[in-house]
Amino acid sequence: MKAQLSIVKIGGNVIEDAEALKLFLERFSKLKGNKILVHGGGKRATYIASKLGVPSKMINGRRITDADTLEVITMVYGGLVNKNIVAQLQGLNIDAIGLTGADINSIYSEKRPVKEIDYGFVGDVKKVNHQSINKLIKAGFTPVFCAITHDKKGQLFNTNADTIASELAIALSKLYSVELYYCFEKNGVLKSVEDDNSVIEYMDYGTYEMLKHGGAFHDGMLPKLDNSFHAIESGVSRVFVGNPTIISDKNQKFTTLYL
Repeated sequence: MKAQLSIVKIGGNVIEDAEALKLFLERFSKLKGNKILVHGGGKRATYIASKLGVPSKMINGRRITDADTLEVITMVYGGLVNKNIVAQLQGLNIDAIGLTGADINSIYSEKRPVKEIDYGFVGDVKKVNHQSINKLIKAGFTPVFCAITHDKKGQLFNTNADTIASELAIALSKLYSVELYYCFEKNGVLKSVEDDNSVIEYMDYGTYEMLKHGGAFHDGMLPKLDNSFHAIESGVSRVFVGNPTIISDKNQKFTTLYL
């Protein structure tokens, strides 16, 4: 029987709220068993970029990552946000270790091909080095991944954090029974974005496709759901979407995804 592993991706609005982040990390620290945390930090990167005079360009909710923007993202994701989270976890007696995909060659990506849009230094994940990551877990560390990967040739890439969480879950499902949590400010996948109580508690792929083509989801939700169903199809035990309390309290509404 495989050991349990929880992989939790935390959304940017929680990261931006110091008190919400503190409460989440307290819950995360109490999550039993092996665990990995994944985070982005796009809002903080946009704020720091503006202070540095680096313009932020978005198309359809996705960031265009030119060379200057990549420098800011590396500083913010891999430095400011990641180390703040790691420090707070250490204060909660969690032996956390902050990582990019370049560290221990953990996540290899290739530059996203240019089609209609050139996204710049954005990487699409090609391989997760689950054996190296497992060495950290076996040694008692809790990996904290930011949304940066690499091409094994010295180039870093901005990479979607939802995708990183999904690909980590898929790769590590070879060794563990993996539960994947997407935590953000909403209570789950909503029928109406204006109504926080309109949670779709159970969603299969057919329902997702029907609602997606009907325009039910905003741009930010689509990568979460695409990655969620990809994970389930690829061996991940369960995927949950909801607010940060779902990692410690299942007596509330949230969304469980299944095929």
